[in-house]
Amino acid sequence: MKIDWARKLTSRKFWMAVASFVSLLIVAFGFEEQSAAQVSAIIMAGATVIGYILGEGLVDAANTKDTKE
Repeated sequence: MKIDWARKLTSRKFWMAVASFVSLLIVAFGFEEQSAAQVSAIIMAGATVIGYILGEGLVDAANTKDTKE
């Protein structure tokens, strides 16, 4: 079974799950909820950048392939 990492890393559901998991771990280890919220915001901001870069790269690759054919 091969994992499509480009699709996985551009998935909003995946990043929400990661942010939620990390936030819950932060709270479980006794840190303040404010810290958990800040970390979640950073994860989602990073996910937005990663998703945009990968998405644009996939579109550019598809456009390049179409022009060669």
